[in-house]
Amino acid sequence: MALIINGERIEDSDIEVEVLRLRPDYERVFADQPAEEREAQLLEWSKENVIERVVMRQAASDSVPAPPEKDVEAAFANLKEQYADEEQMYKDFEGKSDEQIKEEISRRLQVQQKMAEICKGLAKPSKEAIAEYYNTHQAEFTYGEQARVAHIVKYVNWQNDEETAYKAISEAHAELAGGASFELVVDKHTDCADSGGDLGVVMRGRMVEEFEDVVFNLGVGEVSEIFRTRFGFHIAKVYDKKPASVAKLEDVKERIVETLMGQVREEAVNEFIDGLKEKAVIEEA
Repeated sequence: MALIINGERIEDSDIEVEVLRLRPDYERVFADQPAEEREAQLLEWSKENVIERVVMRQAASDSVPAPPEKDVEAAFANLKEQYADEEQMYKDFEGKSDEQIKEEISRRLQVQQKMAEICKGLAKPSKEAIAEYYNTHQAEFTYGEQARVAHIVKYVNWQNDEETAYKAISEAHAELAGGASFELVVDKHTDCADSGGDLGVVMRGRMVEEFEDVVFNLGVGEVSEIFRTRFGFHIAKVYDKKPASVAKLEDVKERIVETLMGQVREEAVNEFIDGLKEKAVIEEA
């Protein structure tokens, strides 16, 4: 069923586009909900989204001057650059012509300016609010255990089969067992020679599990035995280790400020849209 919002007709197809956009995430999040109930709610939320976008666009059109043509042309050129396949752009814009897309860009620029006006002058979060966020979101600022690691690696791939790779890494291992320094053996044997096998500082949770299981169980200065990962065979050495730690407030303060300001801006825009919806004349056609 179509909608008429402040005299502007919004077709069923516009709502269906929003349904299709929301459906993947919606069905994932509400998978346990009965199908009939889920469909009804998805349709209702899609209508609400469309209504909110329309009343916001109408408000922007009524109060914000149309952007200069050069700004629209620049935005259109930038949009085309973002698409490797230009045909996909026209599909995403439902087959609209260049002029129709530019008109859409112009409306979006007006909406952006209106949102900027709504958010202008919003107060920055207080020291107390920043501290409270920091104290209640410690997980966001916790860095996992770290280790500075180098490794000797022999890859198993189309060039190197399992047997060949293991034989080569075994030669490196024998040299280490005979007293050769790890650094000399790395240069001589590793397939990752560009950096002398140095992986720098790695954080737990960022490397493949088989690698982490070995290196985070080594002490500083220790060299591992030969071990296998999905990439091939390795011998690793740990040069330094740091336990998991929480970043200092001063180091993440700007990040917190931006997060809190984002919340304040969202609340301001939502409040403005709620006011528009209360005044809007919305009918089903």
